[in-house]
Amino acid sequence: MRVSDFDFELPEDLIALHPAEPRDSARLLVVRPGEALVDSHIPDLLNLLRAGDVLVVNDTRVLPAELKGQRIRGENRAGVSFNLHKRDDANTWRAFARGAKKLAEGDLLELGQEGEALRAQITEKGDAGEVTIKFELSGAQLDEAIKANGAMPLPPYIGAKRGIEERDKTDYQTVYAAEDGAVAAPTAGLHFTDELLAKIEAMGVTIERVTLHVGAGTFLPMKAEDTDDHKMHAEWGELEQATVDRINARRAAGGRVVAVGTTSLRLLESASRPTGKLEAFVGDTDIFITPGYRFNTVDVLMTNFHLPKSTLFMLVSAFAGFEKMHEAYAHAIANGYRFYSYGDSSLLHRAPHAEDAA
Repeated sequence: MRVSDFDFELPEDLIALHPAEPRDSARLLVVRPGEALVDSHIPDLLNLLRAGDVLVVNDTRVLPAELKGQRIRGENRAGVSFNLHKRDDANTWRAFARGAKKLAEGDLLELGQEGEALRAQITEKGDAGEVTIKFELSGAQLDEAIKANGAMPLPPYIGAKRGIEERDKTDYQTVYAAEDGAVAAPTAGLHFTDELLAKIEAMGVTIERVTLHVGAGTFLPMKAEDTDDHKMHAEWGELEQATVDRINARRAAGGRVVAVGTTSLRLLESASRPTGKLEAFVGDTDIFITPGYRFNTVDVLMTNFHLPKSTLFMLVSAFAGFEKMHEAYAHAIANGYRFYSYGDSSLLHRAPHAEDAA
């Protein structure tokens, strides 16, 4: 399909720069195939979910992965800035560099606070400002040093409008975040509070955790004109066998699989076989979902409102229907819904596959 098919006009004032307060007070647009759109709010999930459903959340934790510092060549120094986006191994990260023209393979780096800076080296320089950085520290020590020296990597459509604030450290993290490794938040999950999750469990909904470390590639604009020509950045994820067994048991009993966020959905679908069987998964996924994809596991998707011509708007169009999602976004814009990472959310019910509807 043409990438331009997924374009729409969004007024600048609908881009949310801060989350709703409290975080579970945001609006929720309910989208069902063949039915009218319903304006709702996040607490209404208590009426929209059913006993027996399984709510799947992504427990990745966002690292403060924006690092600033200096490039060192002998006596010469130059300011540089990086957004880490994917860990390769215990001491190696891929990153997008600002001022990439200043960099070359072999350059030494000092990143972070003076006197406590992280030392590293550029080991590879790729296209479009991407570099590979090897740090002197590794593993948990490196993670802690990144936390001490880095800043929260806010999405560019927020960062271009305001600076990073102290509150972003909690605002841009889900309440159930546990596994360090993401450089962007699984933003649908930002709407949940501990109290709301407890009420959801009390009504008979099982909450299951998976891990997909969201990369900064999720914010990259599509350069291709046709979806067939786009290459997704890979992200690392894990779905444990015990979790698979519990999800399959709920499905067998008639429960729905409700994915919180496109990241949870992408991991579940990466772990799904064409037969519909869900299996354990660990490793990288670069799954790219566009209209025509047949979903194997997820029945309902909770997700925020996405960028025009983005891979995520393509995904929701595949899930709930191309025309239905254009209708839903037009409704959201006309009714003042707040967009993107800190914005409002939607609850999408899967459209029937053409073969199933026949």
